[in-house]
Amino acid sequence: MGKKIEVLIVDDSAVVRESLSSVISSDSRFHIMATARDPIAAMEKMKIQIPDVITLDVEMPRMDGLTFLQKIMSNHPIPVVICSSLTEANSETALKALEYGAVEIITKPKLATRRFLEESKISICDALEAAFLSGIRIKSGSSFLTKVPPKYSADVVLSSGAGVKAMIRTTEKVIVVGASTGGTEALRVFLEALPIDAPGMVIVQHMPEHFTTAFSKRLDALCKVTVKEAEDNDTVIRGRVLIAPGNYHTLLKRSGARYYVEVKKGPLVSRHRPSVDVLFRSAARYAGSNTVGIIMTGMGDDGAAGMKEMKEAGADTFAQDEASCVVFGMPKEAIKLGTVDHVLPLTQLAPAALHLCK
Repeated sequence: MGKKIEVLIVDDSAVVRESLSSVISSDSRFHIMATARDPIAAMEKMKIQIPDVITLDVEMPRMDGLTFLQKIMSNHPIPVVICSSLTEANSETALKALEYGAVEIITKPKLATRRFLEESKISICDALEAAFLSGIRIKSGSSFLTKVPPKYSADVVLSSGAGVKAMIRTTEKVIVVGASTGGTEALRVFLEALPIDAPGMVIVQHMPEHFTTAFSKRLDALCKVTVKEAEDNDTVIRGRVLIAPGNYHTLLKRSGARYYVEVKKGPLVSRHRPSVDVLFRSAARYAGSNTVGIIMTGMGDDGAAGMKEMKEAGADTFAQDEASCVVFGMPKEAIKLGTVDHVLPLTQLAPAALHLCK
């Protein structure tokens, strides 16, 4: 592929530095430029060479991660991926880091089963590439942009349902949304524009387990609609937004006149769990033409195939435009498949979707 993406790892734990180095260097896209035990040591390394991407812990001696992040973004913007442990306090801090300019959140690798380590490698390395391509330092035409084939399709969670007839249109619409890199901020803008009686909504935002809990609470405090992390059998109703929990697939289901969600485990789909493809396929199956689908900023192609199925089932479909995306990957792939009815700037998505739901 030519020049590799240079990564600087900043973490006070030698074990974490070693684990991350091993995981990242095993992927041919990356080279570990250096590691540092804290931000002070990292700044010394950066005097010698500027990295393409930084992985950053949030709690470290001498200088905390948030202070270092603010210095980076004000003096020499570099794509930063927050590497955090799975605690409620760290989740809040990591979300604050996204507000300060970090691009992605990953969880610290740990010893576990072979499958867990393989999935960790996928999530960590994909997050690093997404951060590198976020536009902070590089143009979208970079030769680093590579399409990695998905590990599994939505078939492993929900069969395609070929030949299943889409439901007839009803008075109640459901909105389903998929987002990844840059989606935390995009979803905030989108959801803050919704009225208190907005149609029921289910969202997949690629994010690690436990972080979606803090993310949902943050959005709930900012928005007129109620926002909560989805739990199995939660009802989809007006004025409520359900966020798929990290590390679980979330499906839209219907029983009579009631829409609800099913939250379940399963393999990575399109390299993700939760997967937008899984949510969109279930929406096509159980809501058909009663669905409005929206695909937002993010790297890769998760959601493109599912949006095609929604379109074929009679759903109205939207994609965020390139200019307002942090990474124009997922929307671009959906548009290439001819499955998108409307391509709009982020700020126009909510009004347009609501208009179709009237």
